[in-house]
Amino acid sequence: MSEYRIERDSMGEMEVPAEAMYGASTARAVANFPVSGLRFPREFIRALARIKYAAATVNRDLGKLDAGQAEAIRNAALEVAGGDWDDHFVLDIFQTGSGTSTNMNANEVIAHRAARIAPDLTIHPNDHVNMGQSSNDVIPTAMHLAASDLLVHELTPALRDLHAVLQQKAAETMDAVKIGRTHLMDATPITIGQEISGWARQLELGIARLQSVLPRLTELAQGGTAVGTGLNTHPEFGARMAAELSAAYGIEFSEAVNHFEAQAAQDAVVELSGQLKTVAVSLLKIANDVRLLNAGPRCGLGEISVPAVQPGSSIMPGKVNPVIAESLAQVCAQVIGNDAAITVGGGSGLLDLNVMLPMMIHNLLESERLLASACRMFADKCMKGLQANRARCAEQIEWSMSMVTSLAPVIGYDRASQIAKQAVAEGKTVRQLCEAEALLPADELDRLLDPESMLAPHA
Repeated sequence: MSEYRIERDSMGEMEVPAEAMYGASTARAVANFPVSGLRFPREFIRALARIKYAAATVNRDLGKLDAGQAEAIRNAALEVAGGDWDDHFVLDIFQTGSGTSTNMNANEVIAHRAARIAPDLTIHPNDHVNMGQSSNDVIPTAMHLAASDLLVHELTPALRDLHAVLQQKAAETMDAVKIGRTHLMDATPITIGQEISGWARQLELGIARLQSVLPRLTELAQGGTAVGTGLNTHPEFGARMAAELSAAYGIEFSEAVNHFEAQAAQDAVVELSGQLKTVAVSLLKIANDVRLLNAGPRCGLGEISVPAVQPGSSIMPGKVNPVIAESLAQVCAQVIGNDAAITVGGGSGLLDLNVMLPMMIHNLLESERLLASACRMFADKCMKGLQANRARCAEQIEWSMSMVTSLAPVIGYDRASQIAKQAVAEGKTVRQLCEAEALLPADELDRLLDPESMLAPHA
């Protein structure tokens, strides 16, 4: 190559450094769009490369593309899919809303590399690498591929692992009786295991919610080209592409039932983001419960202890904070924020195309990746080492005025209420007041105030 390649077109001249693996279209986009420092993630670049590999295969099989050109494109696309040329994907996510600039970035990188692989062949980024495609069906397809890949192979396994840890920890602590709390006020007894079983069920339902999105997420826009009509592509292209991509990802993809919906709207992405938000809300609740139950260790609830992973204060020696739960809570906040942006993006489709695709897929993949990583961290560095402080739990049960609840069926609600208020006013336990007044026979009082007797029928 010469030192610079100069292209002249309706946009004017554009100089591209010889060492760049991209052409004038990408260089022009770099020059004109703002730079936020946010790039498309690896999963999305891999998806683009997989589409180009599959398209070369399908176009070859349909007799549309020379076998030599197809093989060079396939080899180059595999290198891109493997991450060999990530440094040459230089575009910011804040670009044209269709993602056309990044589709051309992929076309130009793959064409450039394919031309090096097969220097005797002519390989054009539009005519050959992008054959039978439009940015308007490539980018939505890449979005669904990358999101499905992370959902199936990263996030769901991480959630299942955390769910298994929670189930195990619930079984270990099912006999650790503690005081329940509603409105943050003392309530009737519950076990730590029962509380944790509620967290486990939240995750179980979250996994089911995420799985329910897959039938819509695995529909692919490929084959619709510019506006969904399929202009300039073979009638079998979409179905064949879905089959090729299914084999590549180990996920069952299908051609979109309606290409106009698949390109004009991004409802499946919005749906998945909404379910990710629901999972984040569940995890935020769990993280906050852990932080509250762990509070202390001496002047708070202190009913559980979580592993100490770092010093908690630069000024207070010996202080240890629940930093893993705090980290998880921040991840959840980010996912909830990402969903708000994706919601705006999903509603910003204009007639036959959504024009906020780059931002939407950046946020969606970030949410999936963050949740997967945070779930593994929370399982390994917090929940596996969680311990029940049984003595502290027993102490707080005895001290709680809510223990009077079990007496109400025997002595009446009003009398029980009086005892509760008196216990608080005098700084005594319910048991002490009842014994002082000989309110009930000792054996009956012991039976009624036995915390484990209050756990039925869900113990």
